[in-house]
Amino acid sequence: MSYPSGIQGQLLEVTVVGCNNLKDTEWISRQDPYVCVEYANTKFRTRTCTDGHKNPTFQEKFVFSLVEGLRELSVNVWNSNTLSNDDFIGSGRVQLQKVLSQGYDDAAWTLQSKSGRFAGEVRLVLHYANPNSAKSGGKPMPGHAPTAPPYVAPAAYHAPPYTTPPPSAAPYQPTASYPPSPFPSYPAPPAHSSVYPPSPYPPPPQPTAYPPQPYPPAAYPPHTYPPPQQGSPYYPPGHYPGTYPPPY
Repeated sequence: MSYPSGIQGQLLEVTVVGCNNLKDTEWISRQDPYVCVEYANTKFRTRTCTDGHKNPTFQEKFVFSLVEGLRELSVNVWNSNTLSNDDFIGSGRVQLQKVLSQGYDDAAWTLQSKSGRFAGEVRLVLHYANPNSAKSGGKPMPGHAPTAPPYVAPAAYHAPPYTTPPPSAAPYQPTASYPPSPFPSYPAPPAHSSVYPPSPYPPPPQPTAYPPQPYPPAAYPPHTYPPPQQGSPYYPPGHYPGTYPPPY
């Protein structure tokens, strides 16, 4: 099998999409996987997918500088631990024949445990910008595969602090004055004192205040007890004047 030559120093883009059906290394909780990709003396690691368990997602892109004669990548998947060493899940080898000849490769690669058993799959998207460089002596030719756009993880939106005051409202502009009225205006009335002529009648007399009462007031006459006997209003007082008629 012939391999393309003239790849020394060319760039290879490797996007780690995610993993499928990983071996579970946790007994109780969900595992937190991450992927390490190694080529020649260059090694990259993805972020840890917390609670990714058996099907983590990464979507991270790395760029390697190709070395003439080296046509494979090494992939290792680990489970991140906080209180102990990380657990090895599986490893695999990725062949670069297709991407170097066609410029693009999107496939899932098998992972094996230390005992050689199936440990899941890792999906990679590979891009090589100069698949026809071998035919032109290492020079790039038109028609190569487009490069993968860089993946940007969605970030939580944070409203920027309000640093500048809001633009003030436009100052109030008074409206244009109304046009002058075509009708003549009436003169202003004179002052109140000059409107009405003075009255020929004298003003009514004002009531005078009552004379002041002497102070202190006169003492009341003393009362005697018991009070004197008053005459009956039905009978005249004392002996009836006159004589009674003689008896028969």
